Amino acid sequence: MFPVSLSANFKAYKICAIKLLFWCSMIYHKFSQVKAIILLPKQPKPLQEIFKLHKRKMSSAATATEPEVPDDVLFESTDVFGVATLNRPKALNALNLSMVTKLTRKLEEWEKTKQFVIVKGAGEKAFCAGGDVRYATALEPSQNSRGKTFFRNEYIMNNLIGTYSIPYIALIDGITMGGGVGISVHGHYRIATEKTLFAMPETAIGLFPDVGGSYFLPRLIGKLGLYLGLSGHQLKGSDVMKAGIATHYIESSKLPKLYEELTNSTTADNLDSVITKHTDLMHSHPFSLLPLRSKIDHCFSGNTIEEIVQRLKEDKSDWANNTLENLKKMSPLSLKITKRANDFGSKQSLQDCLKMENRLAAAAIEARVSKDFYEGVRALLVDKDKNPKWNPKTLEEISDDTVNKCFGPLEHIEEEISYLRSRKK
Repeated sequence: MFPVSLSANFKAYKICAIKLLFWCSMIYHKFSQVKAIILLPKQPKPLQEIFKLHKRKMSSAATATEPEVPDDVLFESTDVFGVATLNRPKALNALNLSMVTKLTRKLEEWEKTKQFVIVKGAGEKAFCAGGDVRYATALEPSQNSRGKTFFRNEYIMNNLIGTYSIPYIALIDGITMGGGVGISVHGHYRIATEKTLFAMPETAIGLFPDVGGSYFLPRLIGKLGLYLGLSGHQLKGSDVMKAGIATHYIESSKLPKLYEELTNSTTADNLDSVITKHTDLMHSHPFSLLPLRSKIDHCFSGNTIEEIVQRLKEDKSDWANNTLENLKKMSPLSLKITKRANDFGSKQSLQDCLKMENRLAAAAIEARVSKDFYEGVRALLVDKDKNPKWNPKTLEEISDDTVNKCFGPLEHIEEEISYLRSRKK
């Protein structure tokens, strides 16, 4: 037995020791949590959660950076159909973020409530001349999140059109380029006129044929799609249908009658017959590029851009020489990216192509390996000196590693397009 005083002191010491152990364990536990937060890799969000995030951004993207512009898209509807009119005629109806947001929201609504949808452009010159790339490149790369938001939301809209469960009719009367192709070519009906002017001119501004270009271009006959994508060659009128980009052709003077019948006495049941009645198969108009088919297929079957260039040099025809001179004006990096994207897209779904294009667009906006996109827009659309200073300057300066960096995943997972629906059955 210990003396009473010693026993009391021992009990006091014992209580202190227990308290000390308790606080040490609490400190260790908190430190472990902090350590885990610091050291453990960030876990990706489930696909469903990412998709919800994208849908929230899609509905609020315009207001997050700028207010929606009133009347840049006009909507009218009945119980049977909806009509969307792109309403920026002074800008050739070029798409901006406000328009993309409104169109997506309305198309989602109409898919559930209408039998068919018509999309057309205001004015006499253009259906839609493309995306507003001046807007997309107005900020410096390090600050240009809105540029990435614009492209990502545009591609989500392209997929909505490509998977639309009710008939989607695009009246492509006039200039139809870039983003204008994206809101027409993926739809069920694309009706061209003699005023239709098609092109995918992105390599001339340091970009690549996007809005699903990596999907639909490789599916055109032979190597026509790669030729159009690399060179930016323009197709006019009935050629747009002959190439497979439009589904129907009509003289522009007859377009009002077609529109009147579509909007007065047409339902989903007789829609196809109404469109067929008013349009022309143009059997008497041969495809202007038909005489060049074999040359296009041979030269653009090269495995690399360098091999395509060599085959064009060996051909020595006027067409080959003109094509060579044209390709020399394009961004060398854009040419290589376009070829790689075309090869990939030929075997992939629309959804996979758009996900890839989102990465490529983000790389261009970030100027990850080059500021060619900003330089091309400056030279052709801002200063209009038509003398872009490409960097890298030549094909030979561009390694596979450089191209690979443009196709790589994005730094922030929320910037990826992680979910896109496939076509409804």
